[in-house]
Amino acid sequence: MGLTKRAAGRNDNDLREDFFPPGVTGYLIALAGNPNAGKSTVFNALTGLRQHTGNWPGKTVLQARGTYSHRGETFTLVDLPGTYSLLATSLEEQVARDFICFGNPSVTTVVVDATCLERNLNLVLQVMEVTTRVVVCLNLMDEARRKNIEIDVPALARELGVPVVPAAARSGEGLLELKETISGVAAGTIPTDPRPVVYDEDIERAAVRLARELRPLLKGRVNARWVALRLLEGDEGILMALKQHLGIPVSQLEVKLQLKGVPA
Repeated sequence: MGLTKRAAGRNDNDLREDFFPPGVTGYLIALAGNPNAGKSTVFNALTGLRQHTGNWPGKTVLQARGTYSHRGETFTLVDLPGTYSLLATSLEEQVARDFICFGNPSVTTVVVDATCLERNLNLVLQVMEVTTRVVVCLNLMDEARRKNIEIDVPALARELGVPVVPAAARSGEGLLELKETISGVAAGTIPTDPRPVVYDEDIERAAVRLARELRPLLKGRVNARWVALRLLEGDEGILMALKQHLGIPVSQLEVKLQLKGVPA
């Protein structure tokens, strides 16, 4: 089971349902992060022995998923491959991008390394362009303290517009607060308002026009602005991903690009 598109016309929840055994309900949580940020440690600490591993369908990339319970709800956690970006220049990035964009997770939790925050925030900003339902797990806080690194967590949360939870997963520090925050964002009781990345005026103008053309095709199943920006970059991979996961013919997308004077 996974992200394969078995037939055209799948509805918005089809990819979600791939990750639940029959009859099981709950929240689907994506766990993203740079390599060596402690993402797998967070995954193991939250899910314990309730894990399953295998390969993503048709790919050699490892898939790990597990479950945990919190406040009477079941959370299925999908540990995405470690990646520095969602630009899909590698198979691992493609898997992470496709799940966040098309798997419709209730929350995407991005694990970042508190000792090298600036480098890790690149992925956070990219994820926030795709979805508003984001939680940042500021991991390795114990290492940061040892290195005398101080982080104003409330200020960081305000700047990003999403919750930031400090943690040290190896010792269990912050994991209960992380569960509470994921639960709140998933249920809608903790609001998020990600600060948008603003590009040069010409790019913004082109993105707005192209996103307007794309919305009738995308039907709210993926962020139109994000798709428009990827197409303006010349990302041909996103064309194939939209065809594979949403059944949108590449020819229709190419027509929209040509109408807006964008090379297909």
